[in-house]
Amino acid sequence: MAEDWPKIRARRTTRVSPWVELIERDVEFAPGEPVQVYHAVGQADYIAILAITPDGRIPIVRQYRPALEAFTWELPAGLVDPGEDPAETCRRELLEETGFTTRSVRALGSNVPCSGRLSNRVHSFFVETGERSTDFTPERDLTVDVITQTELVRLIKAGEFVQQLHIGTLLMAELQSLLKLPR
Repeated sequence: MAEDWPKIRARRTTRVSPWVELIERDVEFAPGEPVQVYHAVGQADYIAILAITPDGRIPIVRQYRPALEAFTWELPAGLVDPGEDPAETCRRELLEETGFTTRSVRALGSNVPCSGRLSNRVHSFFVETGERSTDFTPERDLTVDVITQTELVRLIKAGEFVQQLHIGTLLMAELQSLLKLPR
């Protein structure tokens, strides 16, 4: 009986934009209890890329984030297109955002960004890059840098690299012995 509860009694989805839906669920937690309404934000799955260049540096990107009303440094990342394999999204986004080709891709895992409010998953990847494309031009309003692990730690400690999902990707790489950030 316990496995049968809670029950979703109704689900309504409202498309807010091409990137976001508001999902409203009526949840009954036990027989006869009043239904409670819960809201979640629906988005496409997301990828985060920890890439290592042949000389051991890490490509990062700086862009304006309207939700924060500020610029942030982040790992290359992006939304998974409908029907697209997350590993293909990884290759595509790395090339588009940084100009680096992909030699190898290793999935670090898929996690949820916020179990209380978001319905999507984050697929984290570790990539060994090839060389940078000679004709690479950064996307409009995107700054690309290639930094050392020491510089990345400095950005995190300074509060300039604040994307928690990307910090989680770094941890996942460390747990799999693919990275050892200096302390």
